[in-house]
This record gives sequence, structure tokens and C-alpha cells, in this order.
Amino acid sequence: MGMVSQWRRRKDMETVTLPHRNDPDGYDRERITIATIGSHTALQILKGARDEGFKNLVICKEEMAMVYSLFGVADEILTVEDFKQVLDNEFQNELIERNAILIPHGSFVEYLSPGRIEDELFVPMFGNRKVLEWESNRDKERKWLMHAGLKLPEEFKRPEDIDRLALVKFPGAKGGKNYFLAENPEEFERKIVKFGLSGEFSIQEYVIGTRFYPHYFYSPLTDKLELLSMDIRYESNIDGLSRLSHIPPDLEPSFVVTGNLPVVVRESLLSQILDMGQRIVRASKELFSPGLIGPFCIETVCTDDLEFVAFEISARIVAGTNLYINGSPYSQLLYDEPMSTGRRISREIKEAIALNALDKVIY
Repeated sequence: MGMVSQWRRRKDMETVTLPHRNDPDGYDRERITIATIGSHTALQILKGARDEGFKNLVICKEEMAMVYSLFGVADEILTVEDFKQVLDNEFQNELIERNAILIPHGSFVEYLSPGRIEDELFVPMFGNRKVLEWESNRDKERKWLMHAGLKLPEEFKRPEDIDRLALVKFPGAKGGKNYFLAENPEEFERKIVKFGLSGEFSIQEYVIGTRFYPHYFYSPLTDKLELLSMDIRYESNIDGLSRLSHIPPDLEPSFVVTGNLPVVVRESLLSQILDMGQRIVRASKELFSPGLIGPFCIETVCTDDLEFVAFEISARIVAGTNLYINGSPYSQLLYDEPMSTGRRISREIKEAIALNALDKVIY
């Protein structure tokens, strides 16, 4: 069971600085701590760090400390009142004192925001922090997918252009919250008012097919792409509605992710899935060098023509990988030991340390 402590500002705190946030030369390489925010995929990240011989640390709200204590995967549990405290200079100095490398995930990005991570986070972080802006900005995300040559759903620039079933999406890693369907401009306006929504949004053609979310890992150390696992998201209440023989006319479908289901695809489809991953990696290097580092997921629909349509990308570890803490059918082909995505991240850090190449996985 990990030690639980609440973070408070210390009067005796000495300022600890590094030559550059992406260059942890001031770190003791034998005493690295893998750290993350307590949510999303923290359990597998913490276990994976332990499996690879690292000390670990989780930063969480007080009410979540119980989770990491009872599962016994955390060496240290540091509670905060607000996750934005992670950006406090004194808090960051404490992490630096612990030789911490932060692992980003969906909640990490949502709570701290890509802009603040880029501008204010000076603790070394696994992966290319530039990528967070490219995944969270709908225009940049679409540019990236198009640059990679992937097939995309049609996008409607204005609500007035909607001429078929479309999905209205709001930015951020909120697990599908506030998404809704509209078949024409009138339905769009009615639902915007009904749900009291405002702000930026994107409108995409709703593609009918089977959802597949492949989980990739790209290693800049070996220039190799791995397909580690795959999932389907379980969404409320759209998946619950599929059980009904009659849907009340006033009941609106919603798309809030509540869980994940394991899946494998027909083996004949794997070449397309691997090709999509390779295209995304190549495009990332061309658009925001050095490009993707580590885990990412392309969110796709496979049509009845067995063609994949990509509608989104998550450029870090995704929650669907929680299904595979002990490995998946795909990771078992690559590794003779249980390999979650969380553990694969720590393995990459471990190999980078051995090669004196941490600068290749931390940006």
C-alpha cells in the first residue's frame, strides 16, 4: 500500500531547476519516478512502472486515494485539492526532486489543457507535448488525418449545410459528453437550444459501421510501430437504446463513454489498420517534428465495404487499453510477457535510459 500525503506549499522549499524541461540531465537515472494524474489509465501506468522496476507516484483528489491504496499499485499517493496545482512552481519542483517523468493521458490533458502543458509544465513529460494541440484542435486534427491520406467523414462547415445524419462534437477529452445527432439545420438549432450548449463545435457526417479503436505504440528508439490492442467503446445511452424495440420520440441518443469492450478484427483487415498507423506516424513527423512518440489511437468505423473511415485521433494512451493490463491477443504476439500500454511506456523509458537517449522520448 502506497504512502498517502496531501500536498501543501512548503516554506523551506528550495528551487530545483533543470537546464531545459525536455532535457532531464539533472536527473538521477537510477532513481526515476514514473508519475501521473489519478484518473483514466493511472492504474495500468502505475503497475507498468513497477513491472519495469521504477518507483511510481500518483497525483489524485482525496476521494480517489482509496482506489490506488486498495489496488496497491502506487508507491506514493499525493493528494491535491485541484489538479491545476500540478502547474504550481513549488509542486513541479517537488516532482523534479523525485526525478519524476510525467505520463499524460486523457484526463491529464483535459484537466491541465494542452496550452498550459506546453507553456507552464516544466517537469519532463513522456512524449511530444506538441501533439496535444494537434489532437485537441479539430482543424489541426483533420489536417493531420488528411495529410496522412486517411478516409474521413465529410465535415459540414456550417449548421446550414447539414443534409444527412451528422454528429455534432465539442472539443476536449470529455468522453463524448454533449455530442448529439442532427439530420438537418432545424434539428441542429432545436437541440443546441434544448441542451443549452454553446462554444466551438464540429459537425461530421455520421458513418454507419462497426467501431474499432486500435491502440498503437510508436518507438522513436527503434523506428517501429506496434499494434498492442484494440477496443470498442460502450456509450450511454446510445448503446442502451439498441436494446429497445421501441424508442420514445422524445428520448435523445447521447454518446458519453461509460466503459470499453475487447475486440479483435478479421485478420485480413490488419494490413489496413497497420497501414493507417504508419501513415499517421509519417504525417506527424512532417507536420510537427519529431512527431508522435509512444501510444496513440485512431478512432475508426469499418463500413460494410470493409473500408475504414477515421474520425478522430487520440495522441496518447487511451482508456480502452485498460482492458489489457495483462496483455491482449496482439501484444502476446509481440511479447513473451504481459504487456499493457502502460507497461510499454515504462519499457520505452527504461530502454531510453539504457541507451542514454531520454531526449528521444521526452519533449
